[in-house]
Amino acid sequence: MNFLLQLDGNILLFIQEHIRQDWMTPFWVFITSLGNKGWFWLAVSALMLIPRRTRKIGIMALLALSIGFLITNLALKNLVARIRPYETVESLKLLIARQSDFSFPSGHACASFAAASVYFRKLPQKWGISAVVLAALIAFSRLYVGVHYPTDVLAGAVIGIWAAWAAIHLVEYIERNSYRSS
Repeated sequence: MNFLLQLDGNILLFIQEHIRQDWMTPFWVFITSLGNKGWFWLAVSALMLIPRRTRKIGIMALLALSIGFLITNLALKNLVARIRPYETVESLKLLIARQSDFSFPSGHACASFAAASVYFRKLPQKWGISAVVLAALIAFSRLYVGVHYPTDVLAGAVIGIWAAWAAIHLVEYIERNSYRSS
């Protein structure tokens, strides 16, 4: 376990030393802000409720976001109670405001991959791939700005992907069974 914790910190220091550039920081700060409280994904998913042809996708994405939020932000963050890396990794510089909750797992990564995974499965390929690329950028931005460990982001992404799978299957199950009972 100590090896994994040390590796997590070393990856963040590698990003800080070799990838961070002053000219790139405003871009990554903007990208990370898209994931704040899941607002971007919530807004896109809510807009999908308007046209009939995307309504079911919007419902699936909102359900996936809800499942991910319950698992990540309400349960695991408080159970694990992992301190943020800028509190423990010596010489790691924080690029945004201090966060008010715990580190593990990443809510930004979870929300991003929950919605993007639904879009990837249910929208035309160009939109689905674009959503996954944005989700990956948001997830990486959490490392770049110094607020999450790599394992936080990986766990958040996995939970988000699972939440999307669960939401898609739940909506399809309900849809199948509602047709049978009518």
